[in-house]
Amino acid sequence: MIEALKSDEIVNKVGGRFKLCALIQRRLCELMEGARPLVERDGRSDLELVIEEIMREKIALADAPEDSAQIAAGDEPLL
Repeated sequence: MIEALKSDEIVNKVGGRFKLCALIQRRLCELMEGARPLVERDGRSDLELVIEEIMREKIALADAPEDSAQIAAGDEPLL
């Protein structure tokens, strides 16, 4: 098991377990689609690379605007 996942340090770095899960999933998809790793591979799996990138603060979730769902759908705001 990846040692970093045993402590709450990585969870606190990204702001919660759900955000951690989302960040890992998004980055794994990027790596599978051919993105370059931001740390040396050194024989590690993609999951281990993602965890190392998070621990070294190379990646983070971008905050979306609060009304992004409304804007994306093109709906008029309700007043």
